[in-house]
Amino acid sequence: MLLACFVALVTSALLAWLLSRTRVRWLALDIPNNRSLHTRPTPRSGGLAILCGAAAGIFVYWLSSGQLLPGMASSGAILILAGVALVDDHHHIAAGLRLLIQAITVALLLLYGPMPVPVSLLWCALLLFLVWMINLYNFMDGMDGFAGGMAVFGFGTLALLAWQAGSMDLALGCAIIVAACGGFLLFNFPPASLFMGDAGSTVLGLLAGLVILRAHLEAILPLWLGVLVFSPFIVDASVTLASRVLRGEKFWLPHKKHAYQRLVELGWGHKRTVLAEYALMVACSGTAIMAARRSLWSQTIIIAVWALIYGILIYLIHRAERRREPQT
Repeated sequence: MLLACFVALVTSALLAWLLSRTRVRWLALDIPNNRSLHTRPTPRSGGLAILCGAAAGIFVYWLSSGQLLPGMASSGAILILAGVALVDDHHHIAAGLRLLIQAITVALLLLYGPMPVPVSLLWCALLLFLVWMINLYNFMDGMDGFAGGMAVFGFGTLALLAWQAGSMDLALGCAIIVAACGGFLLFNFPPASLFMGDAGSTVLGLLAGLVILRAHLEAILPLWLGVLVFSPFIVDASVTLASRVLRGEKFWLPHKKHAYQRLVELGWGHKRTVLAEYALMVACSGTAIMAARRSLWSQTIIIAVWALIYGILIYLIHRAERRREPQT
């Protein structure tokens, strides 16, 4: 297991280093615009480093153990999502078509994947949840070190809990993702020389949703605590989407209204903002680990407290923005 993780880390880091310094036509560049937080063109092919790193780790585990990790049926969905994202990076694909492809991919995964679910209301709810996880992770990949950090803390937490519960294949799968994202993060931490791109963010979003569901089904971590682990992304993206819909905005278009973007705009800068977000991720992960074996009543109170905390944080950001507005 350690060897597989080490290979994933080294492969991802080496490929990320190469991609951050390579300027070839097939690599997409993220050109700054009025909605960007960065100021210079930056390669956005880091998702390839993450995917290749994870694949290398899984391959080494297979060579050393003679076994494939359960859930490899998800690889088809991963390849489809990554392929569509790579095409979209070079030749824009309409949002509706991307969403349709994502929905079809997730539907096939739910019907024929490692956790087959018969078509029902539950099936529809899971479909919406996984499609939303794919897109919200993509929406939140807009600041140096942010999406990679969420993967390290989120999947790291699930790896630890799965290991404690004796679910070694899930623990290893999550640990390999952590290692692959860690190698990429070496070149994505502020100031970033490489971005993850859609190929990385959409796949991580899908995997996050699948891991949350599997941890719940195996009684490793209740669904609501799994959501808490990834809540720095889930809450920000969901609240922002809801507020834009209520204001009648074209919510599918790029914008700069996520909480992390607003903090950067308030003068916090990339590094201070991402470190504050890391602290929030650690707090959420620590709470989930602490609450994993507590009663449902205790977990309900914990979730309610965190809902209050997020409400206060959103209010403080809004108040800081109001104070910066020019007085009339």
